[in-house]
Amino acid sequence: MNTFDLSIVLSGQYHEWLVSGFLLSIQLALITLVIALPLAIILAVLRLAPYAPLRGISITYVEAIRNVPLLAHMLFWYFGAPELLPPPIKSWIYQHNIEAVSAVIALVLYTAAYMAEDIRSGLRAIPKEQMEAGRTLGFGFISTMRLVILPQSLRVTVPPLISQTLNLWKNTSIAMVIGVGEMMYQAQQVESATFRGFESFAVTTAGYISVSIVITLLSSWYQQRYPVRSA
Repeated sequence: MNTFDLSIVLSGQYHEWLVSGFLLSIQLALITLVIALPLAIILAVLRLAPYAPLRGISITYVEAIRNVPLLAHMLFWYFGAPELLPPPIKSWIYQHNIEAVSAVIALVLYTAAYMAEDIRSGLRAIPKEQMEAGRTLGFGFISTMRLVILPQSLRVTVPPLISQTLNLWKNTSIAMVIGVGEMMYQAQQVESATFRGFESFAVTTAGYISVSIVITLLSSWYQQRYPVRSA
């Protein structure tokens, strides 16, 4: 009967596999966050735009993305979308880490849709008189949003965005289904090579928990440092 032996999966090449997977998971989360956040801001602003077609574009995007599982997004961007491209472009893409690119695209689109709703809630929390004041001063809709509304909504919006970042961190594990060598994928490889499933996934679980705790502590610090005061 096998006994618990963590040293097996933490030595040699298995340790390197797990570390590389951990680092790749962090890279996926950071790259996605950097791209998804500006996209979410744009979507949230469009959702409140004075023109119906712009609002329609944002609403359609958010609802379409949020009502499809992330797993389906991953599979579509890896298996489906490249088939629509011309053969030379498709061949070039498959030679340049298509797995990671597909994962980032899926994570960005999915995360931005959820962040957009949080940002929209923060924008709506600002009294409409602020918008009217900006327009009175001669600012257009975009200028008023950028200079007046968005800065004020930051304190309301940051805590839920940190929560979405926590969800993003956990969602990176789904990239394993398309062969991205992130943390969960590498844990499975170690388990297959060593038959030490408990140890492999225990280390992986510790990796997810450690980063999740950091994000949670960041959220707690922010809420204590910048408490949301009721109007």
